[in-house]
Amino acid sequence: MTRSPPSDTLLKLQAWYHAQCNGDWEHTYGITIDTLDNPGWCLTVELTDTYLYETEFDSVVFNGEHVDDWFQCKRKSSPALFDAACGPNHLSTVIGIFLDWAEANKVTGLEP
Repeated sequence: MTRSPPSDTLLKLQAWYHAQCNGDWEHTYGITIDTLDNPGWCLTVELTDTYLYETEFDSVVFNGEHVDDWFQCKRKSSPALFDAACGPNHLSTVIGIFLDWAEANKVTGLEP
């Protein structure tokens, strides 16, 4: 069986997750990708004990013309989460928004 190579977005998300794993974080926190019944996707990234824990994020909301063409991303504070939901064709979009925010706020030498 021939497999398609993973996308850059997925590879970057894997790398971000792995960078947070310190022997403790991964036992309590993590990343969840789930489906919605409308249809769509839900992405939740737990931020506790990461360099993004106290970082501000400006919510993003997009509603296209088609019923499935939408996404929204926000940061919740209690518990500290990056929370996104989207139509069925925007999972890579919301992962990309998270990764762009994470990269823009990286503090060299402080993150795991």
